[in-house]
Amino acid sequence: MSSTTKTLKLLAYFTPAQPEIGLSQLCRQAGRDKATTYRHLQALEDAGFVEQNPATKHYRLGPALLQLAQIREETVPRKAGAETVLDGLVDTTGETAHVSVLSGTTVYPLVSRESQHHSTRAIIDVQSFPLHATASGLCALAFGPSDLWPAAVARLQVFTGRTIATEDALRQTVEAVRHSGFGRSDRCYEDDIQGVSAPVFDQSGRFAGAVSVACVASRFSPSLEAKVKENLIEASRDITRNWGGTVPAEIEAAWATSLSRSNVLESTS
Repeated sequence: MSSTTKTLKLLAYFTPAQPEIGLSQLCRQAGRDKATTYRHLQALEDAGFVEQNPATKHYRLGPALLQLAQIREETVPRKAGAETVLDGLVDTTGETAHVSVLSGTTVYPLVSRESQHHSTRAIIDVQSFPLHATASGLCALAFGPSDLWPAAVARLQVFTGRTIATEDALRQTVEAVRHSGFGRSDRCYEDDIQGVSAPVFDQSGRFAGAVSVACVASRFSPSLEAKVKENLIEASRDITRNWGGTVPAEIEAAWATSLSRSNVLESTS
């Protein structure tokens, strides 16, 4: 990695659960020496990307990021084009819904809505979605650029007893996603959560992200799966249209086949 890349990667360690980080703590988490980490933090502070809390001397995200975030949303209005759709998706499925976006080889959360229909529900609290262990990530591998594959294979971290742990298993799963048009994670990232995702496309015609429903595994039934898939299709079409794109014909065909299979399973269950 270049020095610039190493410097910017420090920003990823700041989270809602860890909004402020001391120098020594950041060194341990990043696996870097103190002198190098301090130098990188100074560069970020000079640019306004981080600032020091005068009371604790710990670092936190700086105001320059707010300006960049506003410019990004004004020029590439991803969040605004997804929020209203998510509200409807939560209402119709009764489950938590979220939208993720692809940047480079990482799938990031964009916006989420928690369901209020159940006291026990999925909560989206991640910095990125692992490509091999989440429905969003599997959508990216199936419908996104080819350079995602080596990145996924290099990071086959095991999260639960159901996490995909080999390249062959991942290849088979991704192929199934291509045929169905839906990413599916059955307790692969969290022990009690199942997720289903549909791809979203932008004005370039390329995969831009995924819209997903996350459900407590004990509630996930064939009838709920059919409902989730039907509404994910509509949500994907709406968000894709809001982002200036069109859902490819092959994805529409895959969805139609997948829905007919889900309806058969529901009627026989």
